[in-house]
Amino acid sequence: MLKEAIYHVCDEPYAFPIGNHQLKVRLQAKKLDICDCYLFHGDRYESNKDKEEKIHLKRVAWDENFDYFEGVIYSVTKRIKYRFNLIGNDKSELWYGENGVSETLYKAGVFQFPYISEQDMFDIPDWASKAVVYQILPDRFCNGDRSNDPENIVSWEDKPTTDSFYGGDLKGIIDKLDYLEELGINLIYLTPIFTSPSNHKYDTIDYFSIDPYFGDLDVAKKLVEKAHQMGIHVILDATFHHCSEQFFAFKDVMTNGEASRYKDWFYINSFPIVQSPCPNYATFGFLGGMPKLKTHNKEVRDYLISIGRYWIAEIGIDGWRIDVANEIDHEFWRLFRKEIKTIKPESLIIGEIWHNAGAWLRGEQFDGITNYKFREAVHSFFAKGNICVSEFNSLLTKNRMTYSDQAGRTMFNLLDSHDTERFLTDCAQFRELENKDYSIRVMKLAVLFQMTYLGIPIIYYGDEIGMKGTMDPDCRKPMIWDSQRQNHIILEFYKKLIAIRRRYEALTDGEFSTWIEDDEQGVYGYIRFRDMEHVGVVLNNSNEASVVIAKVDWCGGSNTITDLISGREYSIDKDVLFELSPYSCLLLV
Repeated sequence: MLKEAIYHVCDEPYAFPIGNHQLKVRLQAKKLDICDCYLFHGDRYESNKDKEEKIHLKRVAWDENFDYFEGVIYSVTKRIKYRFNLIGNDKSELWYGENGVSETLYKAGVFQFPYISEQDMFDIPDWASKAVVYQILPDRFCNGDRSNDPENIVSWEDKPTTDSFYGGDLKGIIDKLDYLEELGINLIYLTPIFTSPSNHKYDTIDYFSIDPYFGDLDVAKKLVEKAHQMGIHVILDATFHHCSEQFFAFKDVMTNGEASRYKDWFYINSFPIVQSPCPNYATFGFLGGMPKLKTHNKEVRDYLISIGRYWIAEIGIDGWRIDVANEIDHEFWRLFRKEIKTIKPESLIIGEIWHNAGAWLRGEQFDGITNYKFREAVHSFFAKGNICVSEFNSLLTKNRMTYSDQAGRTMFNLLDSHDTERFLTDCAQFRELENKDYSIRVMKLAVLFQMTYLGIPIIYYGDEIGMKGTMDPDCRKPMIWDSQRQNHIILEFYKKLIAIRRRYEALTDGEFSTWIEDDEQGVYGYIRFRDMEHVGVVLNNSNEASVVIAKVDWCGGSNTITDLISGREYSIDKDVLFELSPYSCLLLV
């Protein structure tokens, strides 16, 4: 065995509580180097090693370099010590503890998890893993109230620019709640709705008022109330990282300079304020119109947290999606979470983070993040077709093994967003599928994967009807409501997959296991399972028909499995032969 590849630390994501008496443990080792992995555990204060319990850790995942083994320790006392016993494919035996890898048990030492404290548990909202999210840019979704339209409104059919206003509003969203309910949505995520000079509203002037182009407080209350009556949760977007240059505190600094009582609300390098060509204060990116807020200033901190409280109390929202969350100090988010969860324990807090976010997902800051690593893998495998099955599986494994189970279940798994090109556009650009029905087939594969993978699927408005678009502003075109211009093949597939996802707990709360990994044919298969419920997925991501013979040993005592897409039944023998046409899929129960 390669000792240098064996790794564990008694901390997330390698050791984390999943219950008051349960500790999940992971171990990393060189790929295909270990044939058996055992764990011996006991109470930290028990010196008699004969009283230690032995459990077998399963190989649950792998990437191009490593295998990952998992098991769950049950401890009555919640005080845990443990060590690993590793059996190599070369028949060698090693012990692994806090002192390192050794051929002898005593030299290895033990790992210690001092105590499973209820206060330290990573608790996520019970409803979150069952959510299917729909992201809406209010200005671009539906114009329900012509009386609040901007003066410079453009036609709904016009090509968007960075300054375009289309007149979409909260009343328009209310008018389309039946559409969202029929689609199967049970969580709406609205990009910022607060007073702002821009169409996207990420440069907030007043965090305590609804932008007049979108409506008012009464309309916002009605939207949340009607959504709740239909079983739909609502979360809002907020930018606590930065504000607008027209925000009252920054305007005061612009006017009074160093004498302003708000000068310490911002990161100002010198006075007087200079906005262009290069701001002399910290901003979002390099944009002088979006000054960065100093969140470790107590006044700023208290002000921003009061915003979080206000909208939950005033209109009853169900949580927050936080913009540029990774550029704000961790202590602010700890305080923010405590306050929000105190007011509404079942609220959901999602941070916008595009990279490894382990530092934010330890149960005391966010519930989940916008999972752009998921999007990267999905676009590379499906839309662009520039990675093979095993590379795709490796990317998924690395992302999954970065987080605890709780964090994995509350990831916002997106195909695209207001900050990216749309999925179908990627297909056309990279796979040259624009003039073939293959582009639709590829998107259906991606949608099926999104709806059956671990985490929360999020639909960017219009994806369900086949909207296209390059990067901002083209990806922010108004929603297409003309039925003749909607892709009903994709729309009906979304409805079917969302209904299936919501029907099977294995797809919302189950474990994940890779089943088929066929680089030559481009076929990927995996199992989602919870208790006795299993769902198998097989995807042929190639332009050639494929034939796969796979062992089906995961369906309990049943003699058949059924493809929920086609309705075809398969008899279960020792192995089952699956025939897949180009860019097709099976969803087996």
